[in-house]
Amino acid sequence: MRNPSPVSLEDVRDAAERIRGVAHRTPVLRSRTLDDLVGAEVHLKCENLQRVGAFKFRGAYNTISRLSPEQLARGVAAYSSGNHAQAVALAARELGTTAVVLMPEDTPRSKREATAGYGAEVVTYDRYTGDRVALGEALAAERGLTLVPPYEHPHIIAGQGTAALELIEEVGELDALVAPVGGGGLIAGSSTAAKGLLPGIRVIGVEPEAGDDTRRSLAAGERVSVPVPRTVADGLAAEIPGELTFSVNRRLVDEIVTVTDDQVRDGMRFLFERLKTVVEPSGAAAPAALLAGRIGDLPPRVGVILSGGNVAARRFAELCGE
Repeated sequence: MRNPSPVSLEDVRDAAERIRGVAHRTPVLRSRTLDDLVGAEVHLKCENLQRVGAFKFRGAYNTISRLSPEQLARGVAAYSSGNHAQAVALAARELGTTAVVLMPEDTPRSKREATAGYGAEVVTYDRYTGDRVALGEALAAERGLTLVPPYEHPHIIAGQGTAALELIEEVGELDALVAPVGGGGLIAGSSTAAKGLLPGIRVIGVEPEAGDDTRRSLAAGERVSVPVPRTVADGLAAEIPGELTFSVNRRLVDEIVTVTDDQVRDGMRFLFERLKTVVEPSGAAAPAALLAGRIGDLPPRVGVILSGGNVAARRFAELCGE
């Protein structure tokens, strides 16, 4: 007998109540040009306009808000390439506690500075030689902090799922939901919410071509590791799916497609030029897959999560300039 899912629709609904009035209920955008190009009615959930500029605030606040007074008094720790770092830093500040965040040395400076700006202490490491999970666990243990992982926690997954919950509440029935995949927390929570509300919905994940660990893992039926991905979509550069997230995604995710860095740039440029919307590379992965025709037999009504917008002006110009 299979183990019950670590996250349910009721957990996502509970998280939605907990973050209500703290996280933004982000807007949903439409574009007739996009609809015409891809041959479907597309609804874009703008998590680039979430607090800290990414969906990650949902899960971080849902998780930290459930800690005991003793845990809050000691503080929290996290490891992240950027958006989870900022989310933990801000959620910790909102809840009156402190945060120490382990970040890769090559994280965009704007993300490091934003994390420190929210009040967190930033500690760096080399993502190509260091094991961030081991380093993060050691840091938390050494300082007596509660570790808030980026995706391997039921409260994180449930919090991230509130993005899809809101989308479906606002636009009604969808035939497909498309979301980017890094460690798998966003799509695990989103698929839990989406299939809990709409059992027949098709859930499609999008990964960088250079880092398709979840695609390979679903094909193999077990978690598969890939070399540390080198991609412009740094927030999706996972080596192996999370154990917890994979246990959800192998049941609920119908398909994983990949996009190249050039296709990601094209997605960023399209959203900027046609919808006047700034997204970071990871945030552009899902719409990039639609625009590049990577998803076959696209159904009539499609929801797409723009997962984040944390990209500095200079970096945006480098990626999208002609």
